[in-house]
Amino acid sequence: MDRLHGGQIPGVLAIDAGNSKTDVALVAADGTVLGSARGGGFQPQPGGADRAIGALTPLVEAVAAQAGLRPEGVLTTHVSACLANADLPVQEAQLLAAVEARPWGVASSVANDTFGLLRAGTDGPLGVAVVCGAGINCVGLLPDGRTARFPALGVLTGDWGGGGGLAAEAMWHAARAEDGRGPATALAGAIAAHFGVAGATAVAEAIHLGELSQERLHELVPVLFATAEAGDRTALDLIDRQAAEIVGFARIALTRLDLLGRPAPVVLGGGVLAARHPLLIDNVTARLAAAAPLAEPRVVVAPPVVGAALLGLDRLGAGPQAQQRLRDAYAPVQSAAA
Repeated sequence: MDRLHGGQIPGVLAIDAGNSKTDVALVAADGTVLGSARGGGFQPQPGGADRAIGALTPLVEAVAAQAGLRPEGVLTTHVSACLANADLPVQEAQLLAAVEARPWGVASSVANDTFGLLRAGTDGPLGVAVVCGAGINCVGLLPDGRTARFPALGVLTGDWGGGGGLAAEAMWHAARAEDGRGPATALAGAIAAHFGVAGATAVAEAIHLGELSQERLHELVPVLFATAEAGDRTALDLIDRQAAEIVGFARIALTRLDLLGRPAPVVLGGGVLAARHPLLIDNVTARLAAAAPLAEPRVVVAPPVVGAALLGLDRLGAGPQAQQRLRDAYAPVQSAAA
């Protein structure tokens, strides 16, 4: 492997830091993956951007070691970081400054992680992406650099959905069904059975008392889908609402970029969508066909770090062969038509 002066390898340090997990990969300029590592979720708000980026150091050191590099020096040509919670320009600027303060690359770029998903599902800068994982977000991009974005700050900016939203709504309906304030739903018994307690209210009490981690509520997403598949009306309505939210995001982004009247990819990803539950995916594709007939839905199941790496290779001017070599390294986890 060719090395630049100082020992660094021409290529990309790709970082995809999501709410629930972080992936780092060192990719040579020809698309060869030289090292990869995975860590926990990325939450810059509590401790600030510099602390959050600093917490990625062990992952960077791990991929450097796999590539035979000394972790204290400059590793490569470009750092391409696609980060959750980089939703506002001020946040992107703070995170970029924190990345640039590390001796990881000669140059660096920071983008919201949804742009990484978009790049993973397309061959270039054209299209819309909706991510539905722990949370939900949407971006769109045109070749001339114009973008469509949303603040994605949760309830405060009108967002609903993602695994967190689905789990919270499932709990809300289950608890109300148990105490009589709401209609009966099989979610109550399913949630109780999943956690091995007397009922959904008991789950809420255990979380309130610290006996059960709040993060474990994400386990309720597959419970919700299983309950819906069994025909429960409340669970089916929640999935229908989720599909409407996803398509609503995509339609607005397509409209803002004048893409409603021309073929354009709509990339779908994140844990909830990548699971490809027919109840959700079929609903989304049917709604999208009605709202944007020329849109081309694509579900991306490849690790989002592929998108971060591709964005970095774009910066280096790498060609299709390098891009395909990178994608092949992550096969058979690849993009698929919805």
